[in-house]
Amino acid sequence: MRADPLHANSRAVPRSLPVLLAGLSMIGPFSIDAVFPAFPLIGAQFGVDNAQLQQLISIYLLTYAAMSLFHGALSDAVGRKPVLVTGIAVYALASAGAALATSFPLLLACRGLQGMCAGAGLVVGRAIVRDCYEGAAAQQLMSRVMMIFSIAPVIAPMVGAQILYFGSWHGIFWVLMGFTAVLATALVLLLHESHPPEARTVFAPRALLAGYVGFARDLPFRPLLVSCSVNFAGLFLYIASAPRIVRDLLHLSAQGFPWLFLPVVAGLMGGAWLSGRLAVRRSQVYTVNLGYFSMLAACALHLLLALALPQPVLPWSMLPLILHGVGVQLAFPTLTLLLLDRFAHHRGGASSVQAFASLLLCSVVAGVLSPLLADRMLYLALGASALTVIGWVSWRWYRRSVEKVAREAVEAA
Repeated sequence: MRADPLHANSRAVPRSLPVLLAGLSMIGPFSIDAVFPAFPLIGAQFGVDNAQLQQLISIYLLTYAAMSLFHGALSDAVGRKPVLVTGIAVYALASAGAALATSFPLLLACRGLQGMCAGAGLVVGRAIVRDCYEGAAAQQLMSRVMMIFSIAPVIAPMVGAQILYFGSWHGIFWVLMGFTAVLATALVLLLHESHPPEARTVFAPRALLAGYVGFARDLPFRPLLVSCSVNFAGLFLYIASAPRIVRDLLHLSAQGFPWLFLPVVAGLMGGAWLSGRLAVRRSQVYTVNLGYFSMLAACALHLLLALALPQPVLPWSMLPLILHGVGVQLAFPTLTLLLLDRFAHHRGGASSVQAFASLLLCSVVAGVLSPLLADRMLYLALGASALTVIGWVSWRWYRRSVEKVAREAVEAA
């Protein structure tokens, strides 16, 4: 595996890097999914309804999205490691605050602080991958990280449910605090800085704004950003609706969350493995096209099952989630690398923009679409299908934009 020539690092890439990056990626799913089983207990303690409980997800995603605009630019200016270590350490403190919260507004505030800090792992982690690797090696590492990350959504609700079995909802946040405290310590001891001083840029509001304007002016960047951001949204609609699907539609207890999350994780892990295999055998275009074919096929199956079955039936109503997860993971690593490579000298900033767009969309999915559509599987299938089609159309738009830019370059030459 070769170091990127733009950011050559004199130190060898540590063997622990994939594990560290996977740990950073797991913070997001654990922050969202581990809390789901605790919704009834939190609601009972603070006297809030389902709509208000859903804000525990949307406020986390909103602050995650807003701060993601700055994590990448900060890491471009001061280095990747300081931003990561600081962000994860403050996240641990916010988790302790959530565990000690005595009111629902205070719990929401701590969730917001968690979101502000958790984005450092996602945004800066992706930039580190591209700092250290290129080509097929970058896609393979991204796929390996995502394969490990895929375990988190199924572990998180089961861990949350088991914590509730032995204690109260506060224990979920104590576990999050412990996990991130250990991860912050591992980052201090094991992570090497991948963005050397000579490659850094100045962090200034005017320069930051100018960089984002430059991204917007790049013709292929815009549809690629939409496709990359919407890629996960269709599947996330089901994940965000998990409490309603499991309890109200499937009529299961808190121990029933694996019925939804196991198919999701099986698909994500299978897709990540397949993406890594295809990295050295097939083109990037082939891999993304295959991913969207899988996602669209899953949406069609969801629609057919929802129309055929008045009530969801296990396991059939959940099985298309496997195919959807495969498609998401086939497309996502390649889409992300293509996006970062549009601006090789500002990968942190490009990663920030992508994370902001994706998380803003996910917050809308969790806070608006999920409450509106989670009453019936048919509504969820229609919503997921619409989001997936938007992503596929944007991918086709990106391909045409790249071809147009290439033709213009040839004509200008």
